[in-house]
Amino acid sequence: MEILYNAKTDLLYIRLDERKQEVINRRPSDDIVLDIGEGDRIVGIEIMEASKHLNLESILPVRYQVSP
Repeated sequence: MEILYNAKTDLLYIRLDERKQEVINRRPSDDIVLDIGEGDRIVGIEIMEASKHLNLESILPVRYQVSP
């Protein structure tokens, strides 16, 4: 699992499956996009305006990267 956060865009991406594969995007809400891969499995979750929805420090100690 990998968690990436872009401070400029306030976008948090949680990558659940690191294998390369084609994905289909599904949007269950305005701020959430699911990447659906092989076998209809969720391989990634994108959260827009993440700081409004989460306390970013609470997701530690999972691998956490902040891009400039």
